[in-house]
Amino acid sequence: MKQIIILAKRELQTFFDSLIAYILLVVFLGLSGFFTWLYGSDVFLMGQATLQPFFGIAYWTLFFFIPALTMKMFAEEKKTGTLELLLTKSITDWQVVLGKFFACLALIIIALLLTLPYYLTIWSIGPIDHGAVWSGYLGTILMAMTYIGIGLFASSITNNQIVAFLSSLFIGVFFLIIFDVLANNFTGIVGQILNFLSLSTHYESISRGVIDSKDLFYFGSITLLGLVSAQSILTKRNIVE
Repeated sequence: MKQIIILAKRELQTFFDSLIAYILLVVFLGLSGFFTWLYGSDVFLMGQATLQPFFGIAYWTLFFFIPALTMKMFAEEKKTGTLELLLTKSITDWQVVLGKFFACLALIIIALLLTLPYYLTIWSIGPIDHGAVWSGYLGTILMAMTYIGIGLFASSITNNQIVAFLSSLFIGVFFLIIFDVLANNFTGIVGQILNFLSLSTHYESISRGVIDSKDLFYFGSITLLGLVSAQSILTKRNIVE
């Protein structure tokens, strides 16, 4: 666990040293603030104290931001040769994957913590469903974990950051859109399976304040599948070399 924490701290520091963290935080807060307070179905237009507009925009912004965050994790290090140097040290492939995963997750959590003033401001405006707010944050974190798992896998299969970014988006769009669209066109067991595979089904459930074990299982299993796949790619690469 100590090695994972050290790696996570190193990766997180790299984010801030390269300005990636600052750019992500500024753009994320700018977009979420604009759509939460000023545009479209914002808080004032809805006429009620709720953070649903924020969770709605976070649903889309993280879909693009996280692949941009994870695309360099393995791809760049394989291209520059630093990954081989890292893996020659007394550290396992699994520890490397988890270290990068927790670094990305920590940055997303920092971004979400910076949105707490939204919550406090809306709370001061009128009565707010606190359970729904915290469930929404939980759902957003779980969704971010899923995207990070997918992004790390996409980055592990190539040494080109653009390919990693596009691959992550391509995989993510199935869970975000395609499974949901297909579920509406099928009935019976096939429709149920496609509906279960749809990320929006589980995210919307949690963001409304309903925490179900099947939703937790869904996010956890997709995340784990992405991380295990990334670790397997690294292991096979080491064997070949």
